[in-house]
Amino acid sequence: MPFRFVHTADLHLDSPLKSLALRNPDLADLVRGATREALTRIVDLCVAERVDALVVAGDLYDGAQTSMSTALFLVSELRRLTEAGIAVFLIRGNHDAISKVTRELTLPDGVHLLAGRKRSHVAGRLADGREVVIHGVSFAEAEAPQSLLPSFAPPQADAVNIGLLHTSLAGSPGHDAYAPCAVADLVAHGFDYWALGHIHKRTVWHETPHIVMPGMPQGRDINEAGERSVTLVTIDEKQGLSIEERATAGAIFERLAVDVGGADEWRDLLGRVDAALRSLRDSRRAAHLILRVTLTGPTPLAWRLRRDRDLLLAEIESIAQSRGANWIESVDIDCTDAQAADGTDPVAELAAILDRDVLGTHAAEAEALAAIEDLMRALPHEVRAALADSEEAVKALAATSLAEGGADVLAHLRATSGDGSPATRTGGA
Repeated sequence: MPFRFVHTADLHLDSPLKSLALRNPDLADLVRGATREALTRIVDLCVAERVDALVVAGDLYDGAQTSMSTALFLVSELRRLTEAGIAVFLIRGNHDAISKVTRELTLPDGVHLLAGRKRSHVAGRLADGREVVIHGVSFAEAEAPQSLLPSFAPPQADAVNIGLLHTSLAGSPGHDAYAPCAVADLVAHGFDYWALGHIHKRTVWHETPHIVMPGMPQGRDINEAGERSVTLVTIDEKQGLSIEERATAGAIFERLAVDVGGADEWRDLLGRVDAALRSLRDSRRAAHLILRVTLTGPTPLAWRLRRDRDLLLAEIESIAQSRGANWIESVDIDCTDAQAADGTDPVAELAAILDRDVLGTHAAEAEALAAIEDLMRALPHEVRAALADSEEAVKALAATSLAEGGADVLAHLRATSGDGSPATRTGGA
């Protein structure tokens, strides 16, 4: 009989909402409960596939959580696995290491935390008699600036060796360095499969041996967009080791860019949004899509889109809901004024002056940054962290606000000028 297991990591159970755009309470509830649903889906997959084990390469929790509700939910799902005869192997990641709940939690029988001196466990045996040995090293503290690879035992002879490691590898954008190591070093260690965690994007780093970062099974905001999954691994004494990607996210975030260049009627513009949304919806498996829509291109409707943002959002939300379980996180307008692009009127001339002599100046950038910093100081801490969590993010927010402010001024001027006065919308709305 083959040995089969599911490999996952970075569930971050019950992590707090990060997006200020989730003002819709129903959408907020959906995202808030998504990590729990992902774990339930993983357990369902394990049971349906009759696997031998679930391995979790760190970060079941999300930082210094103290909620016993989270812990009790986790234990109930783990117990479903052990009652089905499925073993569970865990290591602590950097987030788990600072969770008080992790330290105090009593795990069900059949759940093995690979930590301290308990770093290896025989998980099964193949038909040819070889043992399947799972090795893992947990984070003892939240920081792990040095490689943990030297802490692993050498591969057991005449066995299939699987390693669990929470690591940033050689580094990844958006991720701090944790237990860094090179793929070549993992290959050289001699294990047959490395079950990694920490980086939230799925990557198969190497084959023979397989080195797999499964990504997180459920995205939590637009920066964790796209399909999310786990890895189903089969070890067969005759056919060797094979992997399959299995989708797990009940809701996925996606960016949807819609080119509305040349659209001169409201109905035409909304039709393009509808077509783009239908195309994306047809290509995704998740039950729910959470979309950040960005409109691009030169259009005479640019000023009206900015003036009537609330109406635009309502109409796009209506389109999304008519096409299934789709949610709009936000609508961004990155359109240029078609007339301004042609330079054919006074507003176009003003736009050129604004762009050349105001928006790009150091003085304007400094004033925008000061205004954003004043705003940040006036906000509660948790709101500040969600709005911008680094100095670079604050600067980016200031630059975006400055550009959008200039566009809004031009939109207002266009709306009140002779050729763009608040005329009745054509084509609906």
